Amino acid sequence: MRPDDANIAGNVHGGTVLKMIEEAGAIISTRHCNSGQGEPCVAALARVERTDFLSPMCIGEVANVSAEITYTSKHSVEVQVNVMSENILTGAKKVTNKATLWYVPLSLKNVNKVVEVPPIQYTHKEQEDEGRKRYEEQKLERLETKQRNGDVILPVINPDRQTKEPHTVGYSQSSLIHLVGPSDCTLLGFVHGGVTMKLMDEVAGIVAARHCKTNIVTASVDAINFHEKIKKGSVITISGRMTFTSNKSMEIEVFVDADPFVDEPQERYRAVSAFFTYVSLSKEGKPLPVPQLLTESEEEKRRFEEGKGRYLQTKAKRQAQMQQGSCADLVLQ
Repeated sequence: MRPDDANIAGNVHGGTVLKMIEEAGAIISTRHCNSGQGEPCVAALARVERTDFLSPMCIGEVANVSAEITYTSKHSVEVQVNVMSENILTGAKKVTNKATLWYVPLSLKNVNKVVEVPPIQYTHKEQEDEGRKRYEEQKLERLETKQRNGDVILPVINPDRQTKEPHTVGYSQSSLIHLVGPSDCTLLGFVHGGVTMKLMDEVAGIVAARHCKTNIVTASVDAINFHEKIKKGSVITISGRMTFTSNKSMEIEVFVDADPFVDEPQERYRAVSAFFTYVSLSKEGKPLPVPQLLTESEEEKRRFEEGKGRYLQTKAKRQAQMQQGSCADLVLQ
């Protein structure tokens, strides 16, 4: 990891890690989808499940990214990716990320055609049944997300933050406009999922930093849904706004809207959506209290309550997992 991969405090950007994760997933899924007798294809990212940043990665450390295919349906591939950092001076290693990604294979001859995925061999039937359950759950969640996609974050043009009250949604709201070039794209001419996620993390980080005025790091990313492909030559607008704050974390909603005005002019469309969670850190890397978000409109209050529900749900799941781990330790003893 080099200085341009990290923030001013030396912590590697969450977006940089997400990009590495996506590259590993794309390689293994594309390789698998071309292992059969079907037509040549490239795996495109469709969804990233909730990803927790378990430990920060720093400048000078070496990142080791490993990927494994854990389930295949007729037209999709589930990939589990683990990221480990290594301090090459001391030899110390630690797991920094675990992620689950879903890919669909697109034909090289016809980018709108999804080809069939060669099945994998499972060690036992329960493994296949568990994978099928995860597949059905993510399908339902994707449909629910699409229903929310009418929401819009208006870009902030030359905002005068001195006239806005600190810690409000409008004060920290941020947007980034990016022209999609060849280096951003796959062989098919569509944006790499990792490139998009890196830009989303950058915008979410700006929102968090404006709200806290401290060093901030990515703590987790809720499910990222890729609704539509983004073509080379498109102009994309990545917009972020604060939706919820707890005592030590903040949730930022991020949208990616695309304007594909080159070659095939069409109306702007929602390409990607996700929720990012950040924490505030001191110069020593210790967690700091997060200023509470001041909601002004009824819409902001509604989004705050929805964010609170997601926060409490995640907290309950984490506590249940910890209890299960404690019970397992007692059994082993």
